[in-house]
Amino acid sequence: MLLGGGLLVAPPFLGSAPALAQEVEVWKTRACDCCEGWVKHMRLAGFSMKVHTVDTLDTVKTVKGVPDSLVSCHTAVVDGYVAEGHVPASDLRRLLRERPRVTGLAAPGMPQSAPGMDMPGQPYEVIAFGASGGSMVYAHH
Repeated sequence: MLLGGGLLVAPPFLGSAPALAQEVEVWKTRACDCCEGWVKHMRLAGFSMKVHTVDTLDTVKTVKGVPDSLVSCHTAVVDGYVAEGHVPASDLRRLLRERPRVTGLAAPGMPQSAPGMDMPGQPYEVIAFGASGGSMVYAHH
């Protein structure tokens, strides 16, 4: 937009300026189509995704500190936090904003209505884990 003496001025943003894409590193197996659905969900939410396709996830889950009771089909890391399974992008944004003292978030099992599964109707919980008090419900969906 040109103003007065030929100055080029950008129009004001409606809302907030877009943030730079936060990189998420995810490990998944070849055979998992729902993991691809979650990766797509995360990209649509503005995250940059670095995907590692591996034969087994056991070592990744152990190294990242995912409790056996919270495992799911893929494991991701964003800014030092672990995201286990189909955790919604909105919950990860909240986690990154609030910065609680936890290892990460998990959507244990494979909740049918979680992002990437996309079959509405099954309520599920996202669990924060690794805090000194153990695990706790972080979000209800």
